[in-house]
Amino acid sequence: MLPDREGMNSIDAVCAAHDPEPKRPAVAVPPLACDVHAHVCGPQDRYPLIARRLYTPPVASPEDYRRMRGALGLARGVLVQPSIYGSDNRAMLDAIATDPQRLRGVAVVPYDVTGAELERLHAAGVRGVRCNIVDLKDNKGELPLEPLRALAQRIRPLGWHVEFLMQVNEFPRLDLQLADFPVDLVFGHLGYVPAAAGLDTPGFAALLRLMRAGKAWVKLTAPYRLTLSEMPYPDTAAFAQALVDAAPQRLLWGSDWPHVFINTAMPNDGELFDVFSKWVPDADLRRRILVDHPAKVYDFEA
Repeated sequence: MLPDREGMNSIDAVCAAHDPEPKRPAVAVPPLACDVHAHVCGPQDRYPLIARRLYTPPVASPEDYRRMRGALGLARGVLVQPSIYGSDNRAMLDAIATDPQRLRGVAVVPYDVTGAELERLHAAGVRGVRCNIVDLKDNKGELPLEPLRALAQRIRPLGWHVEFLMQVNEFPRLDLQLADFPVDLVFGHLGYVPAAAGLDTPGFAALLRLMRAGKAWVKLTAPYRLTLSEMPYPDTAAFAQALVDAAPQRLLWGSDWPHVFINTAMPNDGELFDVFSKWVPDADLRRRILVDHPAKVYDFEA
């Protein structure tokens, strides 16, 4: 289980706003660095939220996101469709359209999405589809493998990937279940293993095997989602170290801005980047994680 969210249900879970004054990171951020995990939210009168949602975010606009990236020195970004919109990707697509050279997207689509719609999304900057089995009111924790595999076959010609938001510790046979998946896999939030579960869960070991086999990428994102400890989230560092040790060539980094639906204090984005730089002290590896790997996964020009 994730850290307790008792009392935070549906529209009653009104999220705190992001810190409007991010600090400059303590280390140099390389040119063309990319934040691979962020969301835009609102306004609700233009982009209605689905009724069966787990939280209600404040407005986090494309302009707000651009200012955050600018303050940190992040040239590029990837917007991931949040659960609050279901498969209505308009807020994300409109945000990408404000800066199509520097932004990409990961969409949520129905399994019966048309080929024409996939082509439209690709032209709009989408480079993957998201499968979220955590932030749901229905079918939480269920991995729909067969429909996903069929969808993956359809997106394969586009060069897309499937991104999972799932707690890998709940899937001890994950590497066997996904061994023949037809596209690349991306896992959010260090595999989303609660820090209290420890490193020695079979599902986390399976994720490491997928990475070593060149099947999976993992985002070094949102350590605050794995713990109730405060910045710099010391009980999550061992997970980051295990991922770096296992497959540094399969890592990505993202801010998880604007940090919706969290149980700990709102992080400052510059300080959050500094947590990552301590996990990855080698400047060349940081550059590859921030520049080279996102360019490959999200189809940015080198």
